[in-house]
Amino acid sequence: MSSAPAGARHSTLMPTGLPFSRDHATGLGATGPLRRALPLHPDHARIARSAAASAWPRRYGLALRVVDTAVVLATLSVAAASVADSPSALALLAALAVIWPVALGAYRSREPAVFGAGAEEYRRVATASVHIVALLALVVVLSGVATPPALVATMLPLGVGGLLAGRWASRRWLTHERANGLCLTPAVVVGEPEDVRYVIRRIAAAAGAPYNVLGAALPGGRRGQTLAVDGERVPVLSSIDDVVRTVALKKAAAVIIAGPVPGGNQYVRELGWRLEEHDAELVLASSLTNVAGPRIHWRPVQGLPLMEVDLPQYSGGKHLVKRGMDIILSAAALAVLAPVLGVLALIVRLDSPGPVIFRQERVGRGGAPFTMLKFRSMVHDAEARRTALAQQNEGSGVLFKMRTDPRVTRCGRWMRKYSLDELPQFVNVLTGDMSLVGPRPPLPREFGAYESYTFRRMLIKPGITGLWQINGRSDLEWDDAVRLDLYYVENWSLTGDLMILWRTLKAVITPVGAY
Repeated sequence: MSSAPAGARHSTLMPTGLPFSRDHATGLGATGPLRRALPLHPDHARIARSAAASAWPRRYGLALRVVDTAVVLATLSVAAASVADSPSALALLAALAVIWPVALGAYRSREPAVFGAGAEEYRRVATASVHIVALLALVVVLSGVATPPALVATMLPLGVGGLLAGRWASRRWLTHERANGLCLTPAVVVGEPEDVRYVIRRIAAAAGAPYNVLGAALPGGRRGQTLAVDGERVPVLSSIDDVVRTVALKKAAAVIIAGPVPGGNQYVRELGWRLEEHDAELVLASSLTNVAGPRIHWRPVQGLPLMEVDLPQYSGGKHLVKRGMDIILSAAALAVLAPVLGVLALIVRLDSPGPVIFRQERVGRGGAPFTMLKFRSMVHDAEARRTALAQQNEGSGVLFKMRTDPRVTRCGRWMRKYSLDELPQFVNVLTGDMSLVGPRPPLPREFGAYESYTFRRMLIKPGITGLWQINGRSDLEWDDAVRLDLYYVENWSLTGDLMILWRTLKAVITPVGAY
């Protein structure tokens, strides 16, 4: 997704939706302490590193090319062992050794825009690999080359798995570097104060965000001023009319337009032209909230770049595939975890009086009620005691939460910490009431207190895990949890689901916000 507005050579669209009206500037997710330190005060070492900011994407892309090629060669070496006596099949594999890495580049899987965050990089790698292996299969059929039928079937999972593992390892390294202030794009944020604040907050809150915010350029701003952002002082580098000179002085590699600016489209277009001289990219923050990149397409009409937003899909082929994945993975999980489930059931039974399985009515897709299953982690009369504890509620919005809830049993505390009490929900997934990944399933009393837009969480099945699970769980503010669920509902993908499942495993091992 990289298409430039008229006249701008470098232009990207930020992946997070950014509302620009003053009413929204402190809206969902905009308030509260930042989850990581803001990189706002560049010292001399950081400014020196900024001079080489345009070099690291090229070096990182070259490293990815080396890793991709090594994985492809290893995969084809394994495949070659089964066709060692067929010169024609070996020739096909030799051609594939050249074509496969080239295809990964042609599918833009090594573009800086997808480095380090999101599912798009993985999706492009998988798509390129599937198409190349499918092409090999077609060539084999049409040419009549004698090859074992299992060759292609083995090559695809081995190759795709290896390539994705290589990208994951590379991304881990990149995240580590960015945590140390390296491999970041030094940027200046331009716009009205509230819009600039919002953009900086979202950059600071995003894990693996690629930007190092050097400072802000505000209408009428003067060097030496500062802008308060959640207790941090962001340096004001210049007015918006002097941005280009600021880019040259600070060696910035990006200018982020945070919202409407004086001069409108004419200002943005001319700024793009002037930034070409300094090889700096122009980044336009989208005013579309909760819209992910794959749903956005550019349709130029006589030089006018029109942005087209696909409608969210709540049924169809993708959902059938999602359901198939739910059935296969939940059935496999229940089979593999059967001994663990038996041990946990025995522990719950011996720990305190009451049933082993806690059955609770929850609200599912379309507002339909269903019975959710969990291992009982509280005393048997927990619901009756909740009213007496209402004054001690620490949850936000419609949620009831307590960090040290006296109703939780001894085994319930560590089961909740590691989400072991939720394992019976694989049965709910298998029966179709829930999905592996989706919004949090609400209680009827929570559902009844929803505001109008919050009902959109119920457009798809609730999940055992989701964006709320891997972004803080009970530590999340209610508005943040709603924002994450709404974003998932409208922008989910199979690749994104797999990434959430993977991150859930890490969240369970190192739990945060679980109580």
